[in-house]
Amino acid sequence: MVIYTIGYGRRSRAKFLELLNRYKIDILVDVRRWPNSKVEDFKQHLIEEWLKDASIKYVWMGSKLGGFRKGGYEKYMAEAEFREGVKELLEAATQNTVCIMCLEVSPKGCHRRYIAKYLNKLGVRVRHIISGKKVVDEAQLT
Repeated sequence: MVIYTIGYGRRSRAKFLELLNRYKIDILVDVRRWPNSKVEDFKQHLIEEWLKDASIKYVWMGSKLGGFRKGGYEKYMAEAEFREGVKELLEAATQNTVCIMCLEVSPKGCHRRYIAKYLNKLGVRVRHIISGKKVVDEAQLT
């Protein structure tokens, strides 16, 4: 099983969709705790619409997998709510190509890195989409 991650950063909607299509993403899982953005296209109600138009399912999981946790994200990962979110993510990935999304392009500056490490320990191959020419396996980062 492979799960991708991506950060939208300053990408345009067109460039973002190009990347999702390149890796044949079926489901985009938004792990932003608060799914809003200064970048208009990436506000939850808008991204959900244009992904639907592109035949990509949008799922918000920020309540279970979102960052900014009291006591830190690593501490939060011991909670049942986090494990429940991971279970839902894995269920979606059994029959679909799934990509988790947050703001930061580099996983090193985002809580996606903790999710990726956790998934990697479960035997899931995690691939970080950095650009059109660069995808990095989580195993290479650890």
